[in-house]
Amino acid sequence: MKVIANDVPIEIEDSGEGANGEKRPVVLLIMGLGMQLTDWPDEIVNRLVDAGFRVIRHDNRDSGLSQRFDHIPQRSFLWQKVRFRLGLPIRASYSMQDMADDAVGVLDALDIPQAHIIGASMGGMIAQRLAATYPERAKSLVSIMSSSGAQDLPQPKPEIMAALLSKPANTSMEELVRHQLGIIRLIASPSEPLDTDELTNHLKAAFCRGGYHPKSFIRQTLAIMADSDRADLLNRISCPTLVVHGEDDPLIPIACGEDTAKRITGAKLLPVQQMGHTFPPSFMQAMTEEIIPFLYRAGNNGMK
Repeated sequence: MKVIANDVPIEIEDSGEGANGEKRPVVLLIMGLGMQLTDWPDEIVNRLVDAGFRVIRHDNRDSGLSQRFDHIPQRSFLWQKVRFRLGLPIRASYSMQDMADDAVGVLDALDIPQAHIIGASMGGMIAQRLAATYPERAKSLVSIMSSSGAQDLPQPKPEIMAALLSKPANTSMEELVRHQLGIIRLIASPSEPLDTDELTNHLKAAFCRGGYHPKSFIRQTLAIMADSDRADLLNRISCPTLVVHGEDDPLIPIACGEDTAKRITGAKLLPVQQMGHTFPPSFMQAMTEEIIPFLYRAGNNGMK
C-alpha cells in the first residue's frame, strides 16, 4: 500500500501486529541503490517476524512503486563525476537526507514513534542519517554492507563500477535479467553458491513489479556522491549500533564498514565470512546468532 511520507507517495509493506493485536517492536528495513522492498529476502523478513518483530519495508523514492522523479531535470552524470573527482559539490536531484526524511515519514504515517532501523548498502547510509538526525526515532541501528562516506576510503574496482553503470543491450526481459545476473556474479563472494534459477525468477518478478528505470539509478547514485558530510555526523548517533559487513565485499570493501564502526561511539563491527555484497547463507546464520539477539538487547536496554 502507499502512504504519503515527507510529501512523497511511498510504497510500503507491513507485516502488522501479532495475534490478538499484540504490540510488537518495529523493525524498519531500508534497501539499497536501485533496489525495491521485495529485494529484502523473504528469509530475513520471516526470521524477524518469527522472532517477534513487526517488519516494515518501503520502496525508496525513485524505486519500485514509489514516486519517480523524472520531472526533475537530469544532471549530466559525466560532468558530476568530474566534479566529484575534483572535490567539488555534486548537484543531485535530491539528497540522502531527503531519503532519510522519507523513511521517518513512513514511521509517521503509521504512527510509530520509534523503530529498530536496518539498512543495506545505500539503505545503510540512509539509516545512518536517520539515526544521526532523528535520534529519538531510532531504537537501534544495523548498518549492513555500507559505508561512512568518508572521502579516503577504498572504492569499488573499476570493472565493477563499469558494470553497474553499463546498460543492457536492449530492454527485453531476457536481456535485463542477463545483465543483472552478470552484476550479481561480480559483487557476490567468490565462495557463495548462486542459485541462477531462483535469481532469474526473482529478477523477472522485480522487473515486472518496478520496471526498468536507469535514470532513477543515476539520480540515486548522484545522491550518494553528494553525501559528503555524513561521516562527520556519525558521532551524533547515540542508539546501540551494529555494523555488519562481508569480508569478501568487492563493491563496498570491508574497510568502509570498519570506518563506520569507528566513527559511531560504542558501535560493534560484525565481519561476516564468505559474504560479498549479497545475503549469503553466512549472513542468515549471523541473523540468528548475532543480529536478532542484538535487537533484543537494544530493545531491553534502550540507549547506550
